Amino acid sequence: MRIEEARLVYKEGEMVLWISKRIPRPEQYKPRDVIAIDINERKIVYGNHEINKDIGTAVGRAYKWKVLAESLQRRYSSYRYPAWKRRRGVLNRIRSYHRKARDVLEDWARKSPLKIARLAVKLQHAVAREDLTGLINSLRKIKNKDHRTKLIIMGYSRLVKWIDWQAMKLGAPIVIVDPRDTSSECPNCDSKLEENGYRRLKCPRCGFEADGDVMGKLNIRKRALKILGISGRSLAPLTAP
Repeated sequence: MRIEEARLVYKEGEMVLWISKRIPRPEQYKPRDVIAIDINERKIVYGNHEINKDIGTAVGRAYKWKVLAESLQRRYSSYRYPAWKRRRGVLNRIRSYHRKARDVLEDWARKSPLKIARLAVKLQHAVAREDLTGLINSLRKIKNKDHRTKLIIMGYSRLVKWIDWQAMKLGAPIVIVDPRDTSSECPNCDSKLEENGYRRLKCPRCGFEADGDVMGKLNIRKRALKILGISGRSLAPLTAP
């Protein structure tokens, strides 16, 4: 590791020391299997055919800070506070709430992929995720987006960048798969899945059953294995609840 540059800058009332360093990129290994990542608004589900883990998203926590900022802004923009914009303390507090929302998302988007990438390296697995470009672009086209939608866009955009970066930094191969039908197709026999209770899906052909997020993870793994040319193990007829 070699330090390339150090800069002392003034940012938002504080002096911040920025240090850039050059870290040698590790060589990628030949993966034995895949750690697949299924992302939705509520959580990140990741693992292979045996491992199933999840991490809650930060959208809800970030949204609370946005609501606080908007509430404070509405309060001091009423006729009772005609000079609210000249109140430095109030303005700084509103800005700090918006900044807190961004920081919560950034921290989550940076740390979650690191945890996943470390597991992949430990197992000598590749990291696989869906191509979320289409979903992000479609969300951006929505007119009059509320704060939650804006935070979802921000969260997805940052998360996929950090997934790729953390995998590359640690030397884990990264595979990006087509997201179409990952949550509606049976990972065992490719048949169309049917609902079987709250958030559970079942294949009418082979009987394979699992949570919708698990189905998505398994399909992402299956497609990544095909891209990598690795033969995967067959799945059990029925998953545990």
